[in-house]
Amino acid sequence: MIAADTNVVIRLLTGDDPAQAKRARALFATEVIYLPKTVLLETEWVLRRLYRVGRTETLDALAGLAALPNVRCEDDGAIFDALTWARQGMDFADALHLASAGGADRLATFDEGFVKRADGVGVVPVYSL
Repeated sequence: MIAADTNVVIRLLTGDDPAQAKRARALFATEVIYLPKTVLLETEWVLRRLYRVGRTETLDALAGLAALPNVRCEDDGAIFDALTWARQGMDFADALHLASAGGADRLATFDEGFVKRADGVGVVPVYSL
């Protein structure tokens, strides 16, 4: 199993550097790939902020990537939950934080919007500090 860095995933998804995209496609075609949550988090940010990919398209790309038969995601349950909640309007980063907070009693934030969007969702309550 080989862990992939964000830049490899970005090349795979965007093809913006043809030589690197070819190597990324070959890697994903021949190896079992491990994707840490941090790579998925950064990939989502890079696609939306730097490449200006729309929210739905970005979430679709992440879901498609995670669904590849040779891809293993760190804490795939949290990834699935975060993608689901992000499709329902929560910011992907917030959703992933919440989905990963199962070892805590609560999640503290200064983001009132996050508190509202997380009401009744998630593994722990989100509250405003």
